[in-house]
Amino acid sequence: MIKKQKYINKIRKKIHHHNYLYHILDDPEISDDKYDELFKNLNLFEEKYPELITTDSPTKTIGAPIQSRLNTIYHKTPMLSLNNIFNDKEYFNFNKRLKNILKTQKEITFCCELKLDGLAVNLLYKNSKLVQATTRGNGFLGEDVTENVKTIRNIPIILIGDDIPTLIEIRGEVFIQKNKFEDLNKEAVKNNTKIFSNTRNAAAGSLRQINPKITAKRKLDFYCYGVGLIEGKILPDSHFDRLIRLKSWGIPINNYSKLITGPESVLNFCHKIEENRNQFNFDIDGVVIKINSICFQEKLGCSSKAPRWAVAFKYNSKEQSTLLKKIDFQVGRTGAITPVARLKPIQIDGVTISNATLHNADEIKRLNLHIGDTVIVRRSGNVIPQIVKIIINKRPLNSREIIFPDNCPICGSSIKRVKNESISRCIGSLTCKAQRKEILKHFVSRNALNVKGIGNKIIEQLVEMEIVKTPSDLYLLSIDTLLTLDGIKKKLAEYIINSLEKSKKTTLAKFIYSLGIPDVGETTSINLALHFNTLKDIMTANEVLLKAVYNIGDAVAKNIINFFAKKNNQIMINNLIYKSGIYWNQCKSSNKINSNNLFTNKIVVLTGSIESITRYQVKDKLIELNAKVSEKISKKTDILITGKNASINKLKLAKTFNIKIISEYELINFLKFKKP
Repeated sequence: MIKKQKYINKIRKKIHHHNYLYHILDDPEISDDKYDELFKNLNLFEEKYPELITTDSPTKTIGAPIQSRLNTIYHKTPMLSLNNIFNDKEYFNFNKRLKNILKTQKEITFCCELKLDGLAVNLLYKNSKLVQATTRGNGFLGEDVTENVKTIRNIPIILIGDDIPTLIEIRGEVFIQKNKFEDLNKEAVKNNTKIFSNTRNAAAGSLRQINPKITAKRKLDFYCYGVGLIEGKILPDSHFDRLIRLKSWGIPINNYSKLITGPESVLNFCHKIEENRNQFNFDIDGVVIKINSICFQEKLGCSSKAPRWAVAFKYNSKEQSTLLKKIDFQVGRTGAITPVARLKPIQIDGVTISNATLHNADEIKRLNLHIGDTVIVRRSGNVIPQIVKIIINKRPLNSREIIFPDNCPICGSSIKRVKNESISRCIGSLTCKAQRKEILKHFVSRNALNVKGIGNKIIEQLVEMEIVKTPSDLYLLSIDTLLTLDGIKKKLAEYIINSLEKSKKTTLAKFIYSLGIPDVGETTSINLALHFNTLKDIMTANEVLLKAVYNIGDAVAKNIINFFAKKNNQIMINNLIYKSGIYWNQCKSSNKINSNNLFTNKIVVLTGSIESITRYQVKDKLIELNAKVSEKISKKTDILITGKNASINKLKLAKTFNIKIISEYELINFLKFKKP
């Protein structure tokens, strides 16, 4: 039994340590998954040996002991935590247990809410006025953050409406939206201040500032998820109806909350939210499932730590810790040198991760990264995984500093730091095989010259064998030459030659895009083509003329001028046109056709996949109709066009900003009717 006691004390000590880092310092060093695993092991051990349970065990306490510069205040009613479940089986057991306790065969109705990854707070309103705000703390005693909370714009200082209790505690989550989190960290990099590893830490660190002016700058948000003490009025017997009542008084709630009856339907909701979690502009780590009936809630009661009528269905963590084995330096199409971290493989969100982006030398310096470090890796959606922090106390004695190279690892050319930017570039251009490969891959891609049959493997071989050195060399290929490559037979070789011949007839916009000018994408290429009409006019345009084109600013204008000023690029363009025979018809002037239609002078954003025609054709046609096509939605956007799997976040913003929404079906009908 002494060995068991030592083992359980060791687990408790670890959990207390991680609680302190998470709740007090806002600086965790393990992922949520690993913490949950520790906690689960402790629970199982205590269930097996109940005689070893102590009152200060993490399974019986909430949060961590408060050690703060802020004043502390007792909540009117305890602010409890939640028990967690991690799979369907555990939810079925939870549902069955509730039905047994309530002695009912009827299916229970639950209120399902998104579990925001932020900081829980308690707002106390007296006679409709906000008089106090506290963090959850240890569940009974929280930190006074009243003045800081008053800087959060969507929290009302005064409640407005009917039947407002004289005293009410409103519970909810303070969080930071993803785009504001990114802006916060960009600002921190500029000012050489603390970088937040995730949105939860950013929200917690921002709310617990001594100076409310700092909190105000962080642009936090709040959603209510329930109430504590109520005096002076009676609220509905439905949890969901209570949320609606709070909303009518001006308290913000999350609009994804939903009433659901039946375990299969509850689980379908949980899994559907998990599938779409990356589309929300805020981080969530699960769904909170609560019995909707307040009468049932009161009958079930609470333990010392959590209510028995609610549970959190937790998702897999987006973060894990692993070992940094080495750093490779990759060379991109524009010569940008990107450090890539090679990691000991880990699983994040069901995906095996062995690489992570580091962006540039500044990122390595900011992280104070060494080879051999234990690092926290984060994956969000389909974004390349990132190292968000290191665990400095796990750094081994034989760790090695990372030295950024002075010369290109591929061609040996000098690497130069771009003025006023954090990017370092190899100056080798087409003489660098790495750049040449990426330039050619871009040139033949679908939205550029659309040369079918030439995949990445063929490009790799053509470059390695020194057969193709510039894009114009592609048009010198013969069937016999192609047959010397691995995996190419006569039928494919003939197909590639025919495809190359067909690609010679293109559009000015596609030709501009195929050149791979830094920061000049499809939309900008179309804008340039329709604004200037001729390649010569684009190549000779100065900064003032270029900035007159919609969505082109200082940086893009300079990139265009610098690209066309280089002799090598001028030679490449001449060869493509006069030797390879690439041509296009003169662009139609967008201001001479369809001068008055649904899209005239409107800012248009596309979301989702357009299936009837290519996305490039849609953009081309819209700009011909005098529309201004943009990639990002904002208050200035006039129309949002939605295809299959449209972004939930963009749809939500469109409704918030009262932006006109058009489906793919409506768009195609309009384009057919208005075809010039």
